[in-house]
Amino acid sequence: MDDDAHRAQAARQTCPFLTAKQTAFYLGIAPGTLKDLRLHAAGPRGRLHGGAWRYHINDIEAWSNARSRGSDCA
Repeated sequence: MDDDAHRAQAARQTCPFLTAKQTAFYLGIAPGTLKDLRLHAAGPRGRLHGGAWRYHINDIEAWSNARSRGSDCA
């Protein structure tokens, strides 16, 4: 597992808040795409913690689930 994947997994298990980079990795999108979504209020709900964007895992999953189409992935 690469470093970003390992860090995202560890964050999910120990802290419900992921960094923007971890969130992008979790969603399978580029960090720049996540930033564009945030700037257009179209991405998952984010929070500023100490000047850095953080995303709660429940908000990430809710945003993703709201965009679900068709059948579930197998």
